[in-house]
Amino acid sequence: MEPTKVPSEGGLNVTLTIRLLMHGKEVGSIIGKKGETVKKMREESGARINISEGNCPERIVTITGPTDTIFKAFAMIAYKFEEDINSSMSNSPATSKPPVTLRLVVPASQCGSLIGKGGSKIKEMRESTGAQVQVAGDMLPNSTERAVTISGTPEAIIQCVKQICVVMLESPPKGATIPYRPKPASTPVIFSGGQAYTIQGQYAIPHPDQLTKLHQLAMQQTPFTPLGQTTPAFPGLDASPPASTHELTIPNDLIGCIIGRQGTKINEIRQMSGAQIKIANAIEGSSERQITITGTPANISLAQYLINARFRDVAAMWNDPSSMTTS
Repeated sequence: MEPTKVPSEGGLNVTLTIRLLMHGKEVGSIIGKKGETVKKMREESGARINISEGNCPERIVTITGPTDTIFKAFAMIAYKFEEDINSSMSNSPATSKPPVTLRLVVPASQCGSLIGKGGSKIKEMRESTGAQVQVAGDMLPNSTERAVTISGTPEAIIQCVKQICVVMLESPPKGATIPYRPKPASTPVIFSGGQAYTIQGQYAIPHPDQLTKLHQLAMQQTPFTPLGQTTPAFPGLDASPPASTHELTIPNDLIGCIIGRQGTKINEIRQMSGAQIKIANAIEGSSERQITITGTPANISLAQYLINARFRDVAAMWNDPSSMTTS
């Protein structure tokens, strides 16, 4: 596509699609009661506004249309968010007013053009619009897109979006883009006595899909230690709970999925949980290996949870062979 010079008013009849990443609460505000707000935005801006389905903590809002309709839709969203900030401020003692913040989802191949050589373009955008603009360093999970966060007054945001649209029109994405799809909210699964439970509020509910043999085998001897069961040696002192030890027995053929390639997975679990995790050497004639977890009850619980989560991922791959990669 020929690079097109966009007039400063943005009155260009080029159709463009901009994707926004929003939290559930923000989406609720855009939809409004019985969908009235989004209906009004569609009618008044002339842009197509689609909201991704699902019970995800994050949703994608897609705005498509000629650039001038996109700017109108953005203006309405920015002013709506400012209205939300104002009404929440009237109920709170906070004195400093937070800026309006929008998160765009942009193909990584276009982010270089947005940043410019040595950050020149993004600096120019910040200075000319007064908005704060940040391009995420990492791509969003399972995609080739990055989040671009814009914050400031609604007016600054609209000017900034206009400039971003110009860059996106002049530098189309290179290669195929894998769009970011937010994941549904997953409920953690805890294993105890060979049974899986999902945590809902303060209760552990037996997991609806009865455990596969993989889970049962792996988790037979893993009671879930409730946090803070150990009492400090000196009651009344705020001492951190003493280290305790927990042992698991895991079948030999499953130990590999816990260790990971060159120990990557087990090291990750050690780092995240803060627990010491030792895997005993294989004993001749035994089909099982001993894992010893040492740390505070909280460290141990977290390590167990991460090990459980790892089995869950592997079991999902076993149930869906198409997702398996040969390791």
